[in-house]
Formats: sequence, structure tokens, C-alpha cells
Amino acid sequence: MSNPNPSSKPDRNLAMELVRVTEAAAISSARFMGLGDKNGGDGAAVDAMRAFLKTVDMKGVVVIGEGEKDEAPMLYNGEEVGTGYGPEVDIAVDPVEGTNLLAFGRPNSIAVIGAADRGSMWKPGESLYMDKLVVEKKAREVIDIRLSTTENLQRIAKALNREVNDLTVFVLDKPRHQSLIAEIREAGARISLHSDGDVMGALMAATPGTGIDVLMGIGGTPEGVISACAVKAIGGGMQGKRAPQKSYEMEALKKEGADLDKILTLDDLVQSDNTFFAATGITDSTFLEGVHFDRSGGVTTESIVIRSLSGSIRYVKGIHQFKRKLNFGT
Repeated sequence: MSNPNPSSKPDRNLAMELVRVTEAAAISSARFMGLGDKNGGDGAAVDAMRAFLKTVDMKGVVVIGEGEKDEAPMLYNGEEVGTGYGPEVDIAVDPVEGTNLLAFGRPNSIAVIGAADRGSMWKPGESLYMDKLVVEKKAREVIDIRLSTTENLQRIAKALNREVNDLTVFVLDKPRHQSLIAEIREAGARISLHSDGDVMGALMAATPGTGIDVLMGIGGTPEGVISACAVKAIGGGMQGKRAPQKSYEMEALKKEGADLDKILTLDDLVQSDNTFFAATGITDSTFLEGVHFDRSGGVTTESIVIRSLSGSIRYVKGIHQFKRKLNFGT
């Protein structure tokens, strides 16, 4: 039976519960690695994540999920999750960040979840894409997404006491970024190009020592809110700006009355200073090991879990022994 905790604020116990949620999603989806079935892998992760969320003592509402209720039967925006006891929280999920990466067995696919005090997460509405700029703590006060790429790189390098040509920038390898890539190269910084996965990119940019110093470019708006949970928990810096890529998105935002010139700060994206973030590797990367299945039937996972109030960053190595078919949430 769940413990009816009367507290309305999420506490440190929630952090380890969330990492168990991402472990469940990662293990379930990892069976689909390299099979070319991104929907199968995503569906398995959604099922596992949703089942395990039922067991977590919280009153959660999904703010960033798999879409609106009519389009996604599970983990939809507005869905209530948790036991109904405990803290009231906003939840942001991406059961598989990098579905194509998983489907083709490429690095950097992860299962992620973020949490914050109820009512504190920004709701993207009709915004599908946003421009993002993410750095670690030492450079968070100097970034300005309104400035040129070159000027931001110069400011970041100075804040980190480095040269621009020492910096490595995470960029999604998309046609829309041709001019961005050209300017980064002209400025002298190095580039790490990735087909997908800018939540991972933001996580690495905000964490010192990962080999990634900056994330730049346009990615998904929902992923931007999830990234903000991680960046805020780590203490890094982030700015964003709506960047509609399709005519229908532009029209929808105009009808919504959205200010396309508004700079979205980290506090705009997540107002609360009490944030949690957990991620578990699905496929291997330089940052997190993926799910490994051993010959004895055991499974090994590697996760990161972060809480903003304490500033703690924990890497969790999980060794799971399963004698029967996985049945999360029981």
C-alpha cells in the first residue's frame, strides 16, 4: 500500500523513484535496438514508463508527453500519473529520446523524465520547434541568443578561460543548420554533429567535462522543456526562442497570439527551483552506457539523476536480474 505523504513539495526520495522509471523504459525499449522499428521501441518504452509511474508516490500531471489525448493513448499531455499520494508535480517525459537512433542501433538514445513543482513548467502550446543555446554554469551569465553565433562563442570561451578553437559545439545535422554550421566553423570552434537527440546534447553541454561545451540550434520545443529540467538541476545556462519551421506551425502560433520574438529564459521554461531529472542510456554513448544484456539473463543499465536543490548529480549503475518476462509496475 502506498504511503499517503501529505507533503505538496517533491523531496529527495522522488529522484531515485524517477530513475527507476527511466530504467524500466530503457530496458523495455532496448530489445528493439537496430531492428528498424522505431514505433515498436517507443511503444515498449511508453508502456513500461507509464506502468512504473503508477507506483510512484506523487500527484503528477504530464505537461510534456507523447501528444494530446486524442493522438496518444498513453502518457498524453494532461494525463495524471502516480499513486495520488505525495507531492504535486509537473512531469515531462520522453520515453525514447532518439527513436531513430534506437531503431538503427546508433549512439545517444536515452529514456528521460523531468519533474518540478506543480504549475511551474512552461506549456509550449502550438510551438513545435525552438532555437536553443545551452552552456555550463561558468558561462550561463554571458550567453545571449539574440547575438551572433560568433559573439556567443567568444563570450563563452572567455567565461571558460579558453580559446574559441578549444570549444566543441553540439549541433543537429539538419539542412536548417547549414548557415549555423558554417559560422561555427568560421569562428574556429569544433562541431559534434548528431542526427537526433538534443536532450542528450543539452545534458552534455550543461555538464562540465563531457567533451561538449555548447549546444546550439533548432530542435523540438517539448524537448526544450525537458532539457530545461536537466539544465536547471545541474545549474547550467539555457536560453530559447520559438522557431517555427512549417507554415501551419506559424499560422497556429499567430492564432495563439504567441510572441515569436520573446526570449525564453531558463526560469521561463521551468519556474521552480526544485527540479528533478533522470535519464537512462538505451544505446551506448560517450556519456552514458546503453542497456547491456548478459549471458546469464541479467541486464545492466547506467543512469544519471539530478536534483536542483541539493545540486547532486548521481550516476547509477543498475544490475537487474530477471527470471521471468519483465512486468513493470507490479
